Amino acid sequence: MIKAGIIGATGYAGGELVRILLGHKNVEIRWYGSKSYIDKKYADVYRNMFQLVEDACLDDNIAELSRQVDVIFTATPQGYLASVLTEEILSRVKVVDLSADYRIKDVSVYEEWYQISHRSPQFIQEAVYGLCEINRDQVKSARLVANPGCYTTCSILTAYPLVKEGLIDADSLIIDAKSGTSGAGRGAKVPNLFCEVNENIKAYGVASHRHTPEIEEQLGYAAGKEIRVSFTPHLVPMNRGILVTEYAVLKKMAQSDGSYAYPSYEQVRAVYDKYYAKEQFIRLLDREVCPETKWVEGSNFTDINFKIDERTGRIVLMGALDNLVKGAAGQAVQNMNLLFGECESEGLTFVPMYP
Repeated sequence: MIKAGIIGATGYAGGELVRILLGHKNVEIRWYGSKSYIDKKYADVYRNMFQLVEDACLDDNIAELSRQVDVIFTATPQGYLASVLTEEILSRVKVVDLSADYRIKDVSVYEEWYQISHRSPQFIQEAVYGLCEINRDQVKSARLVANPGCYTTCSILTAYPLVKEGLIDADSLIIDAKSGTSGAGRGAKVPNLFCEVNENIKAYGVASHRHTPEIEEQLGYAAGKEIRVSFTPHLVPMNRGILVTEYAVLKKMAQSDGSYAYPSYEQVRAVYDKYYAKEQFIRLLDREVCPETKWVEGSNFTDINFKIDERTGRIVLMGALDNLVKGAAGQAVQNMNLLFGECESEGLTFVPMYP
């Protein structure tokens, strides 16, 4: 039995971690950490846990927690884990961090985009970027996993095979992304009030969103060079879900007669199949079927498809996932399963909710 502790258990991602881990046959949650609700019963914070969780919330003492569990999930704001993580803690316990503290390898880039000083840069290089479908083998032997962001998971997975195989000009990639309001967290903020969000859609973080360097870094590894992308997120009036629509210039391919032409649907689909046909949590949709957030809600699936625009020489890539599951807690549990030699899908095989 894997003993787990969660710091930040009362945020949206933390609550989703609790929901998923309660259904995992080999996990026992030992610690519900929440600095805002110390000594308050967890089920009084989330009433869906009534008669399911009897524990009270504890503090965020990660040093003490590391002596009681096998794995710690930190569903905390940027800067928390970097300020408290030590070699002593990592020598005792595995850590899966849902913040951005260890996702970006260049500390100066992290500090520029997040506007905070990194307190433990000595752990950045050893941290494994926990996008399981791409870094599975590295995750298995890690002590510290940097769980990817929600926008970044959807954006990277949707484009990765074509970037890796050189079918598109990676520098031409434009990502239009839309997220439900839970992506902003549970804290009280005026822009997230019902009257502000309902019957409205807006762009934010234009040309400045902090997930941009994460997307560029990971797709840069696939391209084998530094790349620059245009990333624009939007807030939409729904609870959960991310939809990305990505546009890129296709590269012409050599043909048998010596000429060059844009790849066909079958050639592009073959590239996606090469990388994802055996991936349980990536669903490549049938031709002409566009991903929709409602068909992945509450699940760990990412739905992906594409459409070639022969008129412009571009390709339109589309992906959808649940930002709290595959974009956060579900992916964290997927990483935990890899860390402890569990079946990667254990606790994550629930069917998407509808309606």
